[in-house]
Amino acid sequence: MTHVQTHHHNHDTDQADYLALEAAVLAEQTAAIVDWLPLRTSPRHIVDLGSGTGAGTLAILRRFPEAQVIAVDVSAAHLQRLREEAQVRGVDDRIRTVQADLDHSAWPSLGTPDLVWASASLHHMARPEDALRTVRGVLAPDGLLALVELAAFPRFLPEDGPEDRPGLEERCHEVGDRLRAERLPHLGADWGSTLAAAGFTVEGERTVAVKVEGSQNEAVGAFALASMQRLRHSLEGSLDPDDLAAVDRLLDADSPGYLLHRDDLTVRAERTVWAARPAAG
Repeated sequence: MTHVQTHHHNHDTDQADYLALEAAVLAEQTAAIVDWLPLRTSPRHIVDLGSGTGAGTLAILRRFPEAQVIAVDVSAAHLQRLREEAQVRGVDDRIRTVQADLDHSAWPSLGTPDLVWASASLHHMARPEDALRTVRGVLAPDGLLALVELAAFPRFLPEDGPEDRPGLEERCHEVGDRLRAERLPHLGADWGSTLAAAGFTVEGERTVAVKVEGSQNEAVGAFALASMQRLRHSLEGSLDPDDLAAVDRLLDADSPGYLLHRDDLTVRAERTVWAARPAAG
């Protein structure tokens, strides 16, 4: 294995660990989105487009016990994690995983799904409008597309925290949002109009908020730490030096302000979901 391949493998593994933490914290929110979907019949053939480690796949399998899911992702590590979790839950016989880069290769055969779930995946694509047209072409005539995207990245600290640099987290996200806009131009896109241009009719739109206190879920602290580590890495050289030093104190296990020493961490996040069907005609 080359150095580049090793680095890519480690990145995928780290990302898989992060997604597993996110799934553990936001499980109720994901289930609420699945429950809200305006389905006319119980779906039997489902595609999870950009499945990651399978938070959506597993929530869908719990909600629709007769369904089979094709989970598509570019990362072999993510799909391996999904298969392992599916086996633990006894649903591995209901999942088929497909590794594919939907931007740079021919799409795999997806059959004629009655539900396509695309959570936090389309904004990573170079041409999401092309992907949506492809989805429209394979969906059953009465099928549903559930497009879920970030409305706001998770926050963890009190709004006036930390004590030595009030408002730190918001300032970090302001800088992070500018940097992400250069790398991910479709993040925060007007998905309603993009769906319409791709031949869909939006039947519903909903923003789901989540608030999970650290005392309610033991994964909150680890999720906060992993999120702040990722954010800090992206802010190197772009954030005010005093703010960067304050972030480092939050990440320093020997600091009195270390994130995992705090008892006031709360996950505050939002996701927006669009439910759309192929337009008639």
